Amino acid sequence: MDYFSLLQWPAMVVNILSVWLLTSSSTGKRHWGFLLSLVSNLLWVIWGWHAQAFAVIGLQLALASLNVRGVRKTESEA
Repeated sequence: MDYFSLLQWPAMVVNILSVWLLTSSSTGKRHWGFLLSLVSNLLWVIWGWHAQAFAVIGLQLALASLNVRGVRKTESEA
């Protein structure tokens, strides 16, 4: 069995949870949403590398940079 293929499922769950937190009105929850989104990006990059899905890797790197921007903006508001 190819266990790397199964990595897409936790990546998807973490991604959904992070977006749910990002839509919160609470600054703390949004901050956790950004951090979980970075975890999701990492999981997708690992899966994409294994699957040779280089467009997915590029997308996740772009989204991770936007997440880092979001974390910085959230920290500056606090």
